[in-house]
Amino acid sequence: MYQFFVEEEQVHSDSISITGGDVNHIKNVLRMKNGEKIRVISKSGQAYFCHISSILDDEVIAAIDSADETGTELDNHIVLYQGLPKGDKMELIIQKAVELGVSEIVPVAMKNCVVKLDDKKAAKKLQRWQAIAESAAKQSKRTVISTVNQPVTYKEALKIASELDITLVPYENERGMDATREIMGQLKAGQTIGVVVGPEGGFAPEEIALVDEHVTMHRISLGRRILRTETAGLAALAMLVYNLDV
Repeated sequence: MYQFFVEEEQVHSDSISITGGDVNHIKNVLRMKNGEKIRVISKSGQAYFCHISSILDDEVIAAIDSADETGTELDNHIVLYQGLPKGDKMELIIQKAVELGVSEIVPVAMKNCVVKLDDKKAAKKLQRWQAIAESAAKQSKRTVISTVNQPVTYKEALKIASELDITLVPYENERGMDATREIMGQLKAGQTIGVVVGPEGGFAPEEIALVDEHVTMHRISLGRRILRTETAGLAALAMLVYNLDV
């Protein structure tokens, strides 16, 4: 069943008005017809099962059949602070992180990042990244669209992350999965959780030293193997889902 997101004002007592780019997608890409079932999510996260009742030139009207009370969201606000990777790896990271339930993604400029984004490049990338987040939210039946934030410096990222209940920092030189299991086992529903991942070149020594200055931040191991930057964050998020998605 295809899913679409709408603003609150598009939801009426017994129908939902779908406008914008989704109209073309429904009409010309999916070639949907009257009577076909869809799932529609409002800005507040309320989901509705609907069927298409009318397809107009610039609007699709969906009749509400019932509210979907199942819910697909974790009870935790999870933020991924991702060191900027090369090429299109960030697109893969965003897509999979959204599928795993992350709430926000913050690109981070770090010492060993090869990619350097000026304001113009960052704005263009951000637009693309947010579109990928929305598409992934639709595909994975999320009831909220994860936010991709403006890139920040490493120190800015740590300052923001320090305000969360707990932040995990996968580090290739950290040894012992027992400590990781212990920390993961202590996580509780409702906590705000951060995950900080280094770029291809890893954390610089002075960067990892800053982690130890924050009592809410914990270096963790993801195992005995060295993971790529596009794998490390997703591995940590999968561990979080395992422990929190009950």
